[in-house]
Amino acid sequence: MKLEFGKVRFRALEPDDIDLLYDWENDSEIWEVSNTYEPFSKYILAKYIKESQRDIYESKQVRMIIETIEGKAVGAIDLFDFDPFHFRAGVGILIHDEKDRKLGYANDSLQLLCNYVTNHLQLHQLFANISADNEASIKLFENNGFELSGIKKDWRRTMDGWKNELMFQRIFE
Repeated sequence: MKLEFGKVRFRALEPDDIDLLYDWENDSEIWEVSNTYEPFSKYILAKYIKESQRDIYESKQVRMIIETIEGKAVGAIDLFDFDPFHFRAGVGILIHDEKDRKLGYANDSLQLLCNYVTNHLQLHQLFANISADNEASIKLFENNGFELSGIKKDWRRTMDGWKNELMFQRIFE
């Protein structure tokens, strides 16, 4: 079965993705969003790619590359803190290049992910942690059925000071 919806499709990480991940993970412009504090080496990323072939039930996480239907990699989508007992997971999404944003890729990716986790993993809920000043992400998740469920005050220390983090949840029936 292809994981495809609208303008995007998901695929597993491949060894050839090392340069792509190296560029994305070492882009200090997005470190604040991804809670990254230092650069990643190609060695560490190669190990990560190799380990990514493990089953989600074993690793408790999965990262998939978001591609356009034409095959251009535009970002990544992650499930993390996968909890098979409580049927929930966290979700993170990245559309890396500014020129690829606001084209519907994130929206289609989130819809595809929701379909995947309900139909294949049978999850009961997804959650997302979003900085209170990240208006684009807040709008994306709200437009896809996620509801604000809590505020973590002064949760993120940034170069500009402390920021609140919002927790959004989507419960599937």
